[in-house]
Amino acid sequence: MRIAYLVNQYPMVSHSFIRREILALEKLGACVLRVASRGWDAPLFDDADLEERSRTHYLLRGSAVGLAVALIRATAASPMRMLRALGLALRMARQSPRPVLVHLAYLAQACRLLELTRMHQATHVHAHFGTNAAEIAMLCTAVGGPKYSFTVHGPEEFDMPGALHLRDKAERAAFVAVISSFGRSQMYRWVGLRHWPKIRVVHCGIEDGISPAKEGGGAASRMVLCVGRLCEQKGQALLLAAARELGGRGIDFQLVLAGDGDMRPQLERLITAYGLEDRVRITGWISGAEVRSLLAQSRALILPSFAEGLPVVIMEAMAAGRPVITTRVAGIPELVRHGEEGWLVPAGDCHALVHAWLDLLECPQDRLDAMGRSAAARVARRHSAMDSARKLHALFGEPA
Repeated sequence: MRIAYLVNQYPMVSHSFIRREILALEKLGACVLRVASRGWDAPLFDDADLEERSRTHYLLRGSAVGLAVALIRATAASPMRMLRALGLALRMARQSPRPVLVHLAYLAQACRLLELTRMHQATHVHAHFGTNAAEIAMLCTAVGGPKYSFTVHGPEEFDMPGALHLRDKAERAAFVAVISSFGRSQMYRWVGLRHWPKIRVVHCGIEDGISPAKEGGGAASRMVLCVGRLCEQKGQALLLAAARELGGRGIDFQLVLAGDGDMRPQLERLITAYGLEDRVRITGWISGAEVRSLLAQSRALILPSFAEGLPVVIMEAMAAGRPVITTRVAGIPELVRHGEEGWLVPAGDCHALVHAWLDLLECPQDRLDAMGRSAAARVARRHSAMDSARKLHALFGEPA
């Protein structure tokens, strides 16, 4: 089985689950061609990502001449097919916040992808995210390439399904993978009823055989860890407001924000304004090994997101035997059960967040241990990378 994997930017710090998925497919005997539009010069922190970069083909690397040549070749090979693909690209430009020229550039990338799939004899293209990668995969099929599928994660796809033409992409696809039952329900809203059977739940997976962290952390630690891009969606500003309330009550705690992003300057100003300099620190982007080390030192993971798909970092924390404080959004309640693997609070509710944080800090060792055991067992049962790869492998083999 020869599969092309297409991502807008690969590898990335936050896309380790895609790497795991590809490697698991290769263990099952699939030959996977890695393709991305961008990412050949992005900063990376893991040796595994550096290795992946060396194996990835980049559609936009180099001059525009290569893309133009690919476009001309595809047109010469089948003018009518190219005319239909051009009409499809122009249709994708309607309602889109991006100009027509961007969608024409996607068509050129699709022609280059067509050449790569033929060179490597790939019989299927799978894209991650229902955004531009899914459009390029769809256009590649339109100009004569293999069948395609894509994985929808959310929340971005569900924020603007019309502008992304999510229905068109899904109904033309061989299948659409979603990472949670919630994601499946959202796709049901946007595709015709006869296409519902092609919407398949395939969880993002973590590595099999991860042992829960034992040294440090647990009830001996007052540190909670928040991992993710520093942005409005992840709720770190609300988390700092909750930290200010805890500090005002004289509660002993430490908060580590692991990640970076556009909101970092604002969050740093809030830390200063709230007098939290000795209680809160921001690490910037760190490697997966460093995240695991911080999880081992922590009492719990805290993620007060306003919108999500189903965060892989929650799975990683649970695999490390750490309970989680997080919000009742999207697919999260399908994995984390309130009172069993952690605490679920309403998104945007600072008071509830403070209450859960206090409960965590007052939680005795035996209860933390029980939550950690339940968390590790539940994520191992539901989110095995190899089990997810087996589902995808079977779907790739199905006729279009």
